[in-house]
Amino acid sequence: MSAHKRPERVAQMVQQLLGEIFARGMRDPRIGLVTITGVKMSPDLREARVYWTVHGDPEVRKHTARGLENARGYLRHEIGFDLKLRVTPDLHFTYDEAIDRGERIEQLIRQVHDEDKGR
Repeated sequence: MSAHKRPERVAQMVQQLLGEIFARGMRDPRIGLVTITGVKMSPDLREARVYWTVHGDPEVRKHTARGLENARGYLRHEIGFDLKLRVTPDLHFTYDEAIDRGERIEQLIRQVHDEDKGR
């Protein structure tokens, strides 16, 4: 298999593993029902950009982001232990805005639809 596919494969494995860890539950109460929406690996596999979302208002999101930052070392250790990579990637968590945009678009469509019904 070609080398340029490896970051994609490792990203999928990292996403799956993080999903399993979050599904089991974390000790930190700030980290609730986190969904990992994607992972992008750097070509050298040293960095992983982890995209996530959580249900709730911006305050919940802020607390979850802090919890994820605090859990970075633990999560990195788990990934290194489980995937047995030569170099364990440094995790960078980024909130996935796409979910919010999708919900906002649906809300606007419903609003327009409801206004049309009123005419």
